Amino acid sequence: MKFDELKELLFARGNFGMKLGLERMQEACALLGNPERGAPALHVAGTNGKGSTCAFAESALRAAGLRTGLYTSPHLNHFCERIRIDGEPISEDRACALLEDIRARDPWALGDPGLTFFEIVTLMGFLAFRDVDVRVIEVGLGGRLDATNVLQPRACAVTALGLEHTQYLGPTLARIAAEKAGIFKPGAPAVTAGQPRAAAAVLDERARAVGVPLWRAGRDYQFESREGRPFCYAGPGWTVRAEPGLAGHHQRANAAVACALLEASGLCEAGHAEAGLRSAAWPARLERFGEVYVDGAHNPHAARALARAIRPLLDGRPLRLVFGALRDKDAGGMLEFLAPLAQSIHYCVPDSPRALRPEELVRIRPGQPHASVAAALAAARSEQGIVLACGSLYLAAEVRALLRGEQPERMPSERL
Repeated sequence: MKFDELKELLFARGNFGMKLGLERMQEACALLGNPERGAPALHVAGTNGKGSTCAFAESALRAAGLRTGLYTSPHLNHFCERIRIDGEPISEDRACALLEDIRARDPWALGDPGLTFFEIVTLMGFLAFRDVDVRVIEVGLGGRLDATNVLQPRACAVTALGLEHTQYLGPTLARIAAEKAGIFKPGAPAVTAGQPRAAAAVLDERARAVGVPLWRAGRDYQFESREGRPFCYAGPGWTVRAEPGLAGHHQRANAAVACALLEASGLCEAGHAEAGLRSAAWPARLERFGEVYVDGAHNPHAARALARAIRPLLDGRPLRLVFGALRDKDAGGMLEFLAPLAQSIHYCVPDSPRALRPEELVRIRPGQPHASVAAALAAARSEQGIVLACGSLYLAAEVRALLRGEQPERMPSERL
């Protein structure tokens, strides 16, 4: 199989499959020899910050000398970014071999209806990690019915929660928290970021129901959240002092969740966490390219955190905003936080059939519409100041590719 064939087979498949539950995923795992039961796993759910939390945790485990497997979604510029071993994406040849293995042992998986795109890629990740020492697995959507939830993790975490994917997860924070808490399992301690009261109560209730401790920020672990102060995490037995390698005030909360998750798991020591926080890197999280910052924020909760993080980076210079969003996202809510900081706003269409047209965005907040992401980026860079590109992971991927001189890769039809 060639890599182009892999993309053709996978990218046209359906979206996240939650209606059938986990039964078909469990059946597929059994046919493949139950690769989900491999090395110890850390399982991370949440609305915002779960990718960064996974990056911090994986970096720390690698610093401990462990061979790591990291599974995240979506990819930004190459499909193989989803499945990493020791911090590096698997090769295209390896990806093809994994898909061939699934097709040979479970032919129905690639049939019609078969498995969804995300379910198949999750299986590929489990198979790729058969010879690692430890796995860090990010939930795709929700948690309770997510394809990754066939795991029996060593420990699990829920990062900051907000209203997103309400058509799948429910219209309230309590309903969303219940879906996320579906990853809690007997024998696996759980940790959570600071949450709104309604969400925190649901997480506590679920932890009690399955009989596991739930480490909550401010109650079971603390961290220095004040700007201008050195970062410090204090858990039941750990003290971690290290500046997170990812920029932005909000990354302190993610770093603290990662530290709590690692401490609860017993998979490494505090010194490894310090090294991991310092060395962690993750794309499209206030990622800098000269005078351009790229961020994957695509909901109001993330936009508020981004607005707070970008202010000190401006240093008195004007902000030029490059913005594009999908129709099922709260573009107005995001712009409420970002637009007041910007001297100019350049609207464009991310590469998705669900993208809002620039003319629609102009009706939400005044700005300049552009025919393409490249045109919007060029116009913003022609003006004096700092450029911030955000609003959609699709947009972040395109801008990163343009800045790196690469050909943008078309995304599969996921709900990003």
